[in-house]
Amino acid sequence: MKVTATTIPGVVVIEPRVLHDQRGFFLETFHRRKFQESGLPGEFVQDNHSFSTARGILRGMHAQLHHPQGKLVRAVTGEIFDVAVDLRPDSPAFGRWVAEVLSGANFRQLYVPPGCAHGFFVLSDTAHVEYKCTDLYDRPDEIGLAWDDPEVGIEWPQGTPLVNERDGAWPRLAELRPRLAPYRGLLAKPGPGADS
Repeated sequence: MKVTATTIPGVVVIEPRVLHDQRGFFLETFHRRKFQESGLPGEFVQDNHSFSTARGILRGMHAQLHHPQGKLVRAVTGEIFDVAVDLRPDSPAFGRWVAEVLSGANFRQLYVPPGCAHGFFVLSDTAHVEYKCTDLYDRPDEIGLAWDDPEVGIEWPQGTPLVNERDGAWPRLAELRPRLAPYRGLLAKPGPGADS
């Protein structure tokens, strides 16, 4: 697999090796030893699967305050614009965002480390998205960031997003900042361009 660093420490794009033949394809979506050798987590405790029924659905931006989750995200079918925002006050990239197009055709995955908010915009008619988490979901601990916060300035794809009531009510970064705790020790990142 190929691991490529982004401009946010710890957020990386993973391109697994895909074996194609006349029957279809095969790939490893997670391999503990290879992940650990690349500086990524080797343990995940929860798997999630979301299905979006229409183009333009926006889910996010989600995080947890005291029990932050790392997320390994992939689109099984369809295509998404997948976004991470750094919410770690001790990070040099605090408040910045990165995005990657993930699809069932390109097989890419995005690893979003603990302390970053995560969300995505559906680019296809439908999308199945799966992600592995390094910590369990804790509803009382959940926080979120306004998807359209001008201070963060995420450049979402064109079109009016379909957002549910909860995701439309998250605070802006300026309101959220006083609640955020340092995430010391969670800024480790794999070497750029690592292959295994």
